Amino acid sequence: MANQIKAIAAYRPKLILGKRAEIKDLVQFIARSTGLNEGTIRQVLTELRDAVIFFNQRGEPAYLPGLGTYTPSIELDGTIGVGHRADMELKTSMNAPGAYKGDIQQRENIGKTSADLVALWNKEHPDDPVA
Repeated sequence: MANQIKAIAAYRPKLILGKRAEIKDLVQFIARSTGLNEGTIRQVLTELRDAVIFFNQRGEPAYLPGLGTYTPSIELDGTIGVGHRADMELKTSMNAPGAYKGDIQQRENIGKTSADLVALWNKEHPDDPVA
């Protein structure tokens, strides 16, 4: 017998991600948009990263408007990490009607409930229904 998690994972909509934009791509994009030279942009981005590290190492979250908040965290074993909470502006921009241009697998299942996805599983897998 299948479980609900397996059924939902099989039928839920999924984003098909393209190639990751590397620093070179980001620098070139910003240079075209601003007229600043690529070396200056690369230096500013490096300094921005270093500033986030500096404040996080002091136990202070760093907020970047439009991007989000970087907050230091700690695991049970003492490992220090950094969490990122995306800014609402970033989330809102991604969800504006027609804004997302990437591919979505199983787009037809957008808006369906967990129960709907389980029903799809059970219909297509009568020998392995969700328990």
